[in-house]
Amino acid sequence: MTPYDVDEPATPSGAGGLVRLRLDLAYDGTDFSGWAAQPGRRTVEGVLAEALAVVLRLPAPPRLTVAGRTDAGVHATGQVAHLDVDTTDETTDPARVARRLAGVLPPDVAVRRVEVAPAAFDARFAAVGRRYRYRVTDAPPDPLRRRDTLAWPRPLDVDSMQRAADGLIGEHDFAAYCRPRPGATTIRTLRVIDVARDTDVVIIGAEADAFCHNQVRSIVGALLAVGEGRRPTDWPYQLLLAGVRDSGVAVAPAHGLTLVGVDYPPDDMLAERVRTARARRDEA
Repeated sequence: MTPYDVDEPATPSGAGGLVRLRLDLAYDGTDFSGWAAQPGRRTVEGVLAEALAVVLRLPAPPRLTVAGRTDAGVHATGQVAHLDVDTTDETTDPARVARRLAGVLPPDVAVRRVEVAPAAFDARFAAVGRRYRYRVTDAPPDPLRRRDTLAWPRPLDVDSMQRAADGLIGEHDFAAYCRPRPGATTIRTLRVIDVARDTDVVIIGAEADAFCHNQVRSIVGALLAVGEGRRPTDWPYQLLLAGVRDSGVAVAPAHGLTLVGVDYPPDDMLAERVRTARARRDEA
């Protein structure tokens, strides 16, 4: 492995430099302190980087770029990450990497696919959409789904929750629903938020260009208050207009949330997407 700047494209294969590998992965977030590597804590990034160091025979875990840094307890079925590897090293063959990772990773992490990505691909900045799903049951919970489904003690009115959710669609400043971070914008475009019942389980699906910290779980918390009849259906929208965090909004527990997918543009549009996304970050 050659040191590299993760914000730069890989040298095209065949030029004696680096090739970019895309990793599609899933994990049960229950026993992790989130995605991002932290000293003394078990994290998805830490476990995956250590496994890659073994598989690629590296002296130290490699740097990874991820589509979305999930919090402690949050799961993923459609997470995406990338890293750059030396094109001259036979250990970096994608099929070999995938096969060997399967034998090294613990059972709560699975790399489902490894493939060579275009040099301009960036798991974070090239993404044009992230999709999440939140599961909650208002019936006696299924013991087999206790790790990814929130048990709610009161009946939920799905129609009221959907009417409340409809008011949040579009581009807004979601400061009322985000944990603030220095220098980070809270303006997001919420494209979809669907609330549907599947027998005893209420599934809340959300899709946006990107989500700020705690946004999905805060929105779910507001919708649950509406669904149980404690708040009117226009309350989530009024919070949005206020533009400040409200102590009445409870952040829904992490274990009900799963990152289910990340969307990217066609290969010939990757470079432009990355430039645009980085420019927005720099302006924030």
